[in-house]
Amino acid sequence: IASLKNNCVSSQSYTIFVTLADEAECAYTLFVVAILWLTEPMPLAVSALLPAVMFPLFGIMESKQVASAYFKDFHLLLIGVICLATSIEKWNLHKRMALRMVMLVGVNPAWLVLGFMVSCAFLSMWLSNTSAAAMVMPIVEAVAQQITKAETEADALEMSCSNGSINPTLELDGRHAVQLLKNKEDKYNGIFKVMCLCVAYSATIGGLTTITGTSTNLIFAERYPACQCINFGSWFILSIPIAVIILLLSWIWLQWIFLGFDFKNMLKCGKKKTAREEASAQVIQKEYKKLGPISYPEIVTLVLFILMTLLWFTRDPGFIPGWSSLFSKYKGYATDSTTALVIGLLFFIIPAKTSTRTSNGENTVFGYTPLITWKEFQSCMPWEIAILVGGGFALADGCEVSKLSEWVASKLTPLGSLPLWLVILISCLIVTSVTELASNPATITIFLPILSPLVTIHVNPLFILIPATLCTSFAFLLPVANPANAIVFSYGHLTVMDMVKAGLGINIIGVAVVMLAVMTWIVPMFDLYTYPSWALNIPSTNSTGL
Repeated sequence: IASLKNNCVSSQSYTIFVTLADEAECAYTLFVVAILWLTEPMPLAVSALLPAVMFPLFGIMESKQVASAYFKDFHLLLIGVICLATSIEKWNLHKRMALRMVMLVGVNPAWLVLGFMVSCAFLSMWLSNTSAAAMVMPIVEAVAQQITKAETEADALEMSCSNGSINPTLELDGRHAVQLLKNKEDKYNGIFKVMCLCVAYSATIGGLTTITGTSTNLIFAERYPACQCINFGSWFILSIPIAVIILLLSWIWLQWIFLGFDFKNMLKCGKKKTAREEASAQVIQKEYKKLGPISYPEIVTLVLFILMTLLWFTRDPGFIPGWSSLFSKYKGYATDSTTALVIGLLFFIIPAKTSTRTSNGENTVFGYTPLITWKEFQSCMPWEIAILVGGGFALADGCEVSKLSEWVASKLTPLGSLPLWLVILISCLIVTSVTELASNPATITIFLPILSPLVTIHVNPLFILIPATLCTSFAFLLPVANPANAIVFSYGHLTVMDMVKAGLGINIIGVAVVMLAVMTWIVPMFDLYTYPSWALNIPSTNSTGL
């Protein structure tokens, strides 16, 4: 660069070269980190720290700028939620909830998975995807553990009844026994993987249904305030069928790739239980009775759990004023992380024991101990995931500062001459691919101005922008693609290739369903074949030069 500077005819040519160098260096960093995340030659969090080293050395961002990307609002939300999760796990509330759910639904993994998906998707409609996944995942982990334990005990009982002392002809040879144990282990691993992935994916799918359900929907709605047809109700109506279809097809897909497609067994509900299922149910009931009556710490944790949920629901629901409107002078200051931290701090303040009266009426003295301690919180806090997500934020910031995103935008100019359905499909595929490596908010922020210039050919912008906004949430392939994936991945039951294998199919399902929707029921809802008056206010060019 120094040599070129001396030989440059004008400062303009030098500026162009430096800009292109920044783009290339950022692209190189992005490529290196992506390869390391895919192949995992070292811990994911270590790979996520590379932008903090490479960006300052390449002159893309200052070190303090990169460092600020590694701790954001998401991390405060994570801290508050982990305080709740620590208390839930410490006092076995998750185990009580898990066992109760299994007793109600049964031990059929297919129906349990669907139940968890519906529950998590419903929570994600109103809460952040991260919060929904973080709350449901400890329960799912406990359920999977209890089912595995019940199945193991049932297997032991079955083996004891079929050994040679009762019937010598049923005695298994060594090779057959090893194969049987291997099959059982594969089955249990498959159950864990399906249950983990169902939480991550349903949290994302549920967030599609409301404007406040995910940040990408909110960014889209706020970017075009003149478009009065986009509101909480209309978005809910257009996206609910999309979410339901994707959810059901994802359920079938996950069952097929990890547990095998046994449609008859999947639909077995309410019929007479087999001997194995009866044995498993007995083990579950026995474990539940061991817990005894609900304790004081469990009650307090449950109350704080419900309170956190209600505060998240009512902060800014969209269709009615929320409690955040009480602080109208500081609009937008309080977020979900504010609520999470307030409730999280209470776990360090509220005592874990109550005083009891003796026979003479005096209170017994006990040492003050909070619901959770800092050491217990540290043991549960997934610092690796916090760094991992921070690395994703740093990459997104680097793409914007280096103008790499604008360079990508300039290459999309030929899209305007293609058939409309093909433009929509290509747009969906591009944003779905980019959002796997960049954060969802960064992706939608980059691509909304890129796709907006299509109004110059008098196409309703919503034809392009609605499917692009929905597909920006389809970050299913990698643990770093979104925080919900990262939380689920931190439990250690999944590999990156497990998530890639499952997520690729759900990405295809998602794009296909969105294409179906935008060509059918969304058209009459928003009169997409009519060019709207508000679109005239969108500039035909933007900072990308389109």
